[in-house]
Amino acid sequence: MLEHVEDVLLNRRPDATERMLEFAERFKGVDGKKIEEDLSWREAPVEKRLEHALLKGIDKFIDGDTEEARLKYGRPLKVIEGPLMDGMGVVGDLFGAGKMFLPQVVKSARVMKKAVAWLTPFMEAEKAEFLAGDIEEILAEKPGLTHDEAVALAGRRRSAGRFLIATVKGDVHDIGKNIVGVVLACNGFEVTDMGVMVPCDKILAKARELGADVIGLSGLITPSLDEMIHVAKEMEKAGFTVPLLIGGATTSSTHTAVKIAQHYSGPVVHVLDASRSVPVTTSLLSPDQKAGFVVDNNEKHRKAREAFTGGPKKEVIGIVEARSKARLTDWSSYTPPVPEFTGTRVIASQSLRELAEYIDWTPFFHAWELRGVWDREAGVLKTKNEEGAKEAAKLHVEALELLERVIAEKRFTARGIYGFFPANADGDDIVVWNDEHRTSEKTRFHTLRQQIKKESGKPNEALSDYVAPQGAGKDYIGGFVVGIHGADEWAAELDAAHDPYNAIMAKALADRLAEAFAELLHHRARVAWGYERPNEFGANELIKELYRGIRPAPGYPAQPDHTEKPVLFDLLGASEATAVTLTESCAMHPGAAVSGLYFSHPESHYFSISEIQKDQLEDYAHRKGMSVEEAEKWLGPWLGYA
Repeated sequence: MLEHVEDVLLNRRPDATERMLEFAERFKGVDGKKIEEDLSWREAPVEKRLEHALLKGIDKFIDGDTEEARLKYGRPLKVIEGPLMDGMGVVGDLFGAGKMFLPQVVKSARVMKKAVAWLTPFMEAEKAEFLAGDIEEILAEKPGLTHDEAVALAGRRRSAGRFLIATVKGDVHDIGKNIVGVVLACNGFEVTDMGVMVPCDKILAKARELGADVIGLSGLITPSLDEMIHVAKEMEKAGFTVPLLIGGATTSSTHTAVKIAQHYSGPVVHVLDASRSVPVTTSLLSPDQKAGFVVDNNEKHRKAREAFTGGPKKEVIGIVEARSKARLTDWSSYTPPVPEFTGTRVIASQSLRELAEYIDWTPFFHAWELRGVWDREAGVLKTKNEEGAKEAAKLHVEALELLERVIAEKRFTARGIYGFFPANADGDDIVVWNDEHRTSEKTRFHTLRQQIKKESGKPNEALSDYVAPQGAGKDYIGGFVVGIHGADEWAAELDAAHDPYNAIMAKALADRLAEAFAELLHHRARVAWGYERPNEFGANELIKELYRGIRPAPGYPAQPDHTEKPVLFDLLGASEATAVTLTESCAMHPGAAVSGLYFSHPESHYFSISEIQKDQLEDYAHRKGMSVEEAEKWLGPWLGYA
């Protein structure tokens, strides 16, 4: 089936649609009778039907079943607190035991949301009556409250806990945050999601307004780590004591223990993924479990701090010595390729169908917490978990179906720009010239050099090593920015329609399309640069990066400084051409965007910068014209000194 779906989606054959229809005919029974869907579960009592619908993610009958349950139970809230929460309890137990997978849980959440949406008008009408006893008690305890405030507090008593979650200021990434919110809501928590780029003061104000029991912070880019530290400090100043949960791709248990927890006296917990959010939050809000959990968490923090400060350190060298061990190229015997044009080219509207062929699916499955490597040829996720592989296969088919909707309905648009410029290295900097005369400087990129001591003969690299130095001949550098627009808006529509599954799927697909665009554009750039033939590599080879040249991005291991991104954007005129913009933390908006530099050197490869020493940091800050303190702020996670 997968092959036929992909043939239709990717337009790989002129007869793709006909072949898909023929394939579908094979699933008809003898004499043309269709195999009937098993609806025996529809004969069960309504409670079991609701549980089955939640477990299997079936929303086809949910309105009718929910209404039947409402009439049977008399009050809508009893349906939620009874069969619906019982069903979600089974989902939560199976997920916690590893017998259900995240895509299934999000589908269950979709069913739950639709059931609650059906009941909401009835609940609003009965809320005051149902909560009357609680309201009276609350007003007696707090006579200064208004009736509406008492109603809100009474409703709060009925939830497992009130969880406030946000992506911090300057960061636009929210797929992981959204998944955590869905999973928590499935387990009875009242989740308030503030969205992305949320300033600290708004987070704290909302926490006070809601009486939040837990605050969760999310972020993907490294500047978000400093913002999380800032939020922790402000929570301490404001007298908060509620647990603070930290999550996101750039976060770690070590950073949480060493850099964040020391600033806040309340519990601070690093949560690795969505599956851990429920047991962690449950423990923190349980009167019986909280004390023991906090003691264990503090002990983990203590061990992490000891390992960080007292563990074995990597041997490092000074920046002068590191530069003496730079990668050497015999520029007299190597002539850099010359691109067919200099300046920029704009891709105002890139075909999404073409991009689909270049999608690397492995990170897509990781976003759904399905670990393994996607085998494009076999169409399977290579993993030791057989059930996980089966779920990945289903997820892939559904992703392709939604991608076809994206293309057919023109939900997303893909815009990009790339270009080439005369350039030469100047020490650890890369000078970009105004023209081929190479006498006036247009701008310059600043690179960082490895300072970890290497084995004999191995270089301490910087990206500038891959560009011919001044006086050694002509060389060039390239750059690009691509973005996928429309995902945020469509996801909001899907959320409003009580469809968190496809809302998350839409954003995950947009991320994959952005990376596919970057891969395809790099291929075009290499061809335009003259060192790759148009048909030299297929999509599989491109995804595996079996080609010459690299496209490192500012903010990533080879150049971890996000402040190099504005230099690239200004050089290309990227925001005007692509509508991709930068936040104050240099995150790209929309989140489904990729940027980077192009290097053509045959020995260029990706490497990591870490353990930056004070001598290089001071030199780097001087070259960039920023204070040492500001440079330390941007490069904090990569510094090799306290």
